[in-house]
Amino acid sequence: MDAVHKFFAPHAKTVDFDGSVTKTKAELVTKMEGFTGSIAEVLEIKLHHASLENQVSFSEYTFHFKMKDGSTVLWHEILRAVWENNLIVEEEYFKG
Repeated sequence: MDAVHKFFAPHAKTVDFDGSVTKTKAELVTKMEGFTGSIAEVLEIKLHHASLENQVSFSEYTFHFKMKDGSTVLWHEILRAVWENNLIVEEEYFKG
């Protein structure tokens, strides 16, 4: 959550791999708080690769969580971010 507060512009837009969209940082914070509140334990977050070209960055991650309902979540994700004035103004998430 710290990264969202620190690096996202107030008007930042996000697009998830399922097509859901947030249009502001406030909407993203609400969405992320709901998800992070369901995590019991972070088992691993691994950055595999990252690149930056002009004002666009790409990052490839694996996330592994133990959830409060007893399930585990393991997913591979690629993030594309567009930056302006050192803040993310658009981020899109792709399943890896």
